[in-house]
Amino acid sequence: MFRKKGADSEESGGKNTLTLRINVFFFSTFIIFCVIIIRLAVLQFVEGPTLTEVETSRDTKEVPLAAMRGSILAAGGEKIAYSTPVQSLYITLTKEYTAKVTDKTTGKTDFTPEAKARVDQLAASLVEKFNELGDPGEEKLTVEQVKDAFDLGFRKYNGYTPRRIKVGLSTKEVAYFMEHRSEYPGLEVVEENERHYDKDTVAAQTVGYMKLFKNSNSLDIYKNILNAMKQTNPEPGLMYKDDEYVGFDGLERQYQRELRGQNGYQVVSVDPQNMAEKVEKVVAPVKGDDIWMTVNKNIQLKTEQAITDQLKWLHTHPVQGKTHPYAQTGYAVAMEVDTGNIVAMASMPDYDTNKWIDGSIMDIWDKISTNYQNGTITPYSSGRSGHDFSSTVLMGSTIKPLSVLLGLNEGLFTTNDWYQDKGITYFGKAGHETSVRNASGHVYGGMDPALAIQHSSNVFMVDMVGKRLYNKYQSKGIDVWDKYMKEFGLGVSTGVDLPNEFKGQINYTNIKATGSAQASLVYASFGQQGAYTTLQLAQYVTMLANKGERIKPNLVSKITDSEGNVVKTFGREVLNTVKMDDSYWNEVKKGMNSDVDAFSDFPYDFARKTGTSQQTYYNKDTKSATNLDNGVFIAYAPRNNPKLAVAVIIPEGGFGSNSAAPVARKIFDAYDWEYGLDGVPKKSLQQNPNASATPAQ
Repeated sequence: MFRKKGADSEESGGKNTLTLRINVFFFSTFIIFCVIIIRLAVLQFVEGPTLTEVETSRDTKEVPLAAMRGSILAAGGEKIAYSTPVQSLYITLTKEYTAKVTDKTTGKTDFTPEAKARVDQLAASLVEKFNELGDPGEEKLTVEQVKDAFDLGFRKYNGYTPRRIKVGLSTKEVAYFMEHRSEYPGLEVVEENERHYDKDTVAAQTVGYMKLFKNSNSLDIYKNILNAMKQTNPEPGLMYKDDEYVGFDGLERQYQRELRGQNGYQVVSVDPQNMAEKVEKVVAPVKGDDIWMTVNKNIQLKTEQAITDQLKWLHTHPVQGKTHPYAQTGYAVAMEVDTGNIVAMASMPDYDTNKWIDGSIMDIWDKISTNYQNGTITPYSSGRSGHDFSSTVLMGSTIKPLSVLLGLNEGLFTTNDWYQDKGITYFGKAGHETSVRNASGHVYGGMDPALAIQHSSNVFMVDMVGKRLYNKYQSKGIDVWDKYMKEFGLGVSTGVDLPNEFKGQINYTNIKATGSAQASLVYASFGQQGAYTTLQLAQYVTMLANKGERIKPNLVSKITDSEGNVVKTFGREVLNTVKMDDSYWNEVKKGMNSDVDAFSDFPYDFARKTGTSQQTYYNKDTKSATNLDNGVFIAYAPRNNPKLAVAVIIPEGGFGSNSAAPVARKIFDAYDWEYGLDGVPKKSLQQNPNASATPAQ
C-alpha cells in the first residue's frame, strides 16, 4: 500500500515545526538561565557590598535621654534636694562631619578635607553664636574647646552617641538654635536637669550626694546596672548615660530608682561604622518621684545649731574644772515614739553637698574628708574628735536601764530588793580581785533598782547584774547578755532606710581582751563593753518608752509622683517585741530621773539617763595612755505619755549631763514648738493666744 506524495510532505513539515519549537524553547531557557546566573553574579560581586551597607544601615541604636530627677522634701514640703531644668546643646555626628579617606601611598585613614572644613566651620559658627547670644557673665568657649567636645577621636563616646557641647543655654540661644535647626545637621537642644541642695545644709549627710554614673561602679547597684546594659537586648529604660548623676550616699542612693524616674531614649539608625544616619524615634523620659522626709526642717536646723553652739561652749567654759577643746564633733537623733519617724538627724560638722555637683568638691576635700558621711549611723568618714575618736562611742551609764531590766527579767533581783552602795566593789579570783568604783568616787548608800539607775551606780550594776548573771550562767552569760542587747537594737541593724549602717562594736565577746567571761559581763553591766551609733541609742530609748516594742526608724513618710499623687506611704513598723512584767518597765521609768541642769525649767516630767563613757587615748610620742570622757545622753518626754525620744553623743565632751544634755533640751523645745510634746504646737499658741494647752505630763 502506498501513501500519496502530498500526505508525506505534510507529515514531514509537521515534524520540522515541532523540532524548531523544541529548539527555540531550549535556547530560550538557556538564555534565561544565563541571565539569571549573570544577575546573581552581579548581585554577589558587584552590588553585594552596596546592598549589605543598605541592610546594615537599617540597624538602630538606642541612646538614653536623662529624666528629670525627683525632689527630696522635708516634712513641711520644703525642697531640700531638687532639680531644675537646663537646656543643653548636643550634636550627633553624621557622615558630613566624619567622612574619611585612605591615603593610597601611606595607607593612613583621615577625615576628608570636606569633613574637616565642615567641622571647623561649625565650631566657629557655634562660638560666634555663643558669644553673641549667651549670658554676658558666663565663661566663653573657644573654637578648640567646642571641637574637643565633638570628640572626633571617639575617646569618650562611640560614633552614634550625641556629644554635649554646652550646658545652660540662654533663652536667646535656645530660640536661635531651634529656629535654625535645618542649618546645623545633627544639632539638637536637649532639656536636662541640674541638682541643687538647700543652702542651709539641712541634714546634709542624711540626704546624701550624687556622682557621675561613670564614676559610680564601685557600688553594687551600679555594677548590676552596667551588667544589665551589656546584655544583647537591654531594656531602653535601664540604659544610663555616662554623664548622668546618680545617688551615691544617703537618701539619694537609697531611693535612686524612685528619684531617677525612667530615662527616655532616641532610636538612631547607624551605618556599618556605627555612625549616626538619623534619629528615627524619640521616647520622652518619665520624671522621677518625690521623696517626703519625716525630718522637720526647723527642728533639724535648731538641732544642728544646738550642737555647733554646744561645741563652742565646751571649748570656752570649764566643766569639772577644765574646758574640752578636743570636742570637735556631735551627733543627735530625735525619733517619735508613736510613729518611729525621725524628725531630726544631725551629724556635725556638716558641709555643702552642692560641691559634688558644681565640680568644686576637691577644693574642700581636705576639710571634709573625715565628716562627709552620716555620723549618726556609721563611724567611718563621719567626723573625728580632737584625739581622733569616732562618732560611735561606748554607751556608758545609758546602758543601766537595760541592765536593770535584764536583772529583773532574769530573776537576779526584784523591784523591792535593797542594795547598800559603798562606792566600790570587787570581782575576780580571790587574791587577784579587780575593783570598780562609782564615777567621782561617790558613795550612794541604800538603794533599790530605780535609785541605782537615778544615781548611776556602777557598783550596783557590777554586784547585782554582771556578777550574778555570771554566777547563774557562767560563760554562757555572755550569750544571754548578747541576746538582750540585740533584742533592744544594740549590735543589729535598726532597719533605717539608709545605706552603710554600722551595727555597732561588740567587745564583751572578746574574752581574751577582758581577761574572763566574768570580767566581760561586769564591764558590760555599766556600759564599757559595747559601742553603738546615735541612731541605735535613739531606737533603744524609744523601745524603753514603748515598753518593749522596737520600732523601725522612718526617714521617709511617703513617695509622690510628678503630679502629686501618692505612690507609697510608710507607717509604723514593729521589728520585734520584748515581753516583760509591767512593774519592770515602771521601775526603769521611775529610775530614769537623773539631775540635769539644762532641764531645770523644762515644763514636762520626762525620763532621762546621762552617760559618760571612758575611752583611752594612747600618745605615741610620750608613749602614755590617758582616759578621756565621751558625753552621752538619752531621754524621752513626757514620762507618762511619751511623744519624742532623743539621743545625743559628744565625743570628748566630758560628762553627758554637761555636754550632750543641753543639746537634747533644745531639741525637745524645738519639737514642742513645732508639734507640741502635749499635742499642742506652741507656735500655734503664739499665733492664737486664746488657744489652751493641756497640762504638762
